[in-house]
Amino acid sequence: MRRLFIIAALLGGALPLRAQPTVTPRARAAANAALAVPTAALANTPDRAAVPPPVAAPTETLRNALASAYLTNPELAGRRDNVRALDEGVAQAEALKRPTLGLQIGVAQNFGQLNQFANTGRDATAGIQATQPLFRGGLIRNAVRAAEGRVAAGTYDLAALENDVLTRATIAYEDTRRDAQVIDLDRNNVRVLAEQLRQSRDRFEVGDLTRTDVAQSEARLANAQAVLSAAGGQLVVSQQAFVRVIGHAPGVLASPPPLGDLPATSAKAVDLARDNNPNLLAARASETASRYDVGVARAGRRPTLNFTGGANYINYLGSANASFGVTQGTPGIANSQAAENVGVTLTVPLLQGGVTSSRIRQSQAFQSQALTVIQQVDRQVTEQTRDDFEQLLSARAQVQSAEVAVRANALALEGVRAENSVGLRTIIEVLNAEQELLNSRVALVRASRDEYVAGFNLLAALGRANVDDLAVDVVHYDTRANLRRVRRIWSDWQNDPDPER
Repeated sequence: MRRLFIIAALLGGALPLRAQPTVTPRARAAANAALAVPTAALANTPDRAAVPPPVAAPTETLRNALASAYLTNPELAGRRDNVRALDEGVAQAEALKRPTLGLQIGVAQNFGQLNQFANTGRDATAGIQATQPLFRGGLIRNAVRAAEGRVAAGTYDLAALENDVLTRATIAYEDTRRDAQVIDLDRNNVRVLAEQLRQSRDRFEVGDLTRTDVAQSEARLANAQAVLSAAGGQLVVSQQAFVRVIGHAPGVLASPPPLGDLPATSAKAVDLARDNNPNLLAARASETASRYDVGVARAGRRPTLNFTGGANYINYLGSANASFGVTQGTPGIANSQAAENVGVTLTVPLLQGGVTSSRIRQSQAFQSQALTVIQQVDRQVTEQTRDDFEQLLSARAQVQSAEVAVRANALALEGVRAENSVGLRTIIEVLNAEQELLNSRVALVRASRDEYVAGFNLLAALGRANVDDLAVDVVHYDTRANLRRVRRIWSDWQNDPDPER
């Protein structure tokens, strides 16, 4: 019925007697002027009804931001160094099965009576000794596998940190983009309310509105300016978080790309997370390493077999007779000797004071702890995955509701303005309708951000928040390349460059 009144008024028709407002000729002329002038004046003002304000062309994409975070984040750089350090554990375990070679050189002056410094000869010695392990009771095999397990755990920890860093980068990106959109809406709202106040003052001058209407417009404009100021502060906070995680100041941010297919059910998401979550995979790899550590400890009570070979040379420096306690000139005393030897050495531990059994029990306790960590991480991953899935569903519902609210409030605002133009609505009702439209637009912006972040969090729980799955244009760090390099190094004189400060 109210809409019929509005249509009739706009067409110049007569309203029913019980609904027709009392309008003086002077007020009617002022209302017509108020309707005509702002129409032309507002032709160049943005967002008078339901059209959002224009935005600048994007200068940065989410993939570019993720690439910057991946390449410059110091946490990732430090964790890569940790993986390289773990690689050396494999190299050190591999070295246990390789031969060792040592050289000894010495010079000695012998004294029969130290207090009298009686010369009993001098000698210079040189020897070389080689040892090749033949059997170490399973120590080498278990040590290599334990070291490889720790490398695998470190690699999964690196993948987990990559998921975390890229997730934080996405959140910072979306927070900055959300706050920039909100501040655009708030700034546009200030312009609209300023124009509304100007119109209210003009209509007050011609007697069409009261001083109360003008005061209401002034109060709403002041409140909008305060909200705009607060939005500016929040944008600065988000921009600082952007710089901290991504490494540079944000430009004009483009809409993020689609996240791709996500699990349709919570149960499917949990199954995928249990198979692919890097934190859970790291816990399993750590348990594998601890299991082989038990084998290393047990090798301590098994026999070992080594092949040995060497050569020794002694030169008495012309003092052979004194060294052997014979008179000068006695035939058969040479001033130098050389000898070679080869053989095998079998060592059977019989009693070591209980240290071996203590090491076995200790490694078993660590393995038991690693098993409980797997259970703990499994529960955490399951809970987090279900939470992320439910948050995604909730955010999607909020987006749909916010979209409906924006359309409805935009239509309502148009109707309230039209009704106000013929005296059926007050200024405060127009202001309230404008505020409701603004609130619904802000809610849509926030809900869209929450939906995308929830989806990304779910990707991280599934182990898919990495540069490969996200198609980020950057070379992925190859953790296997350094391991292949160091496990083949035999030389004790090959070093990497010193770290740069």
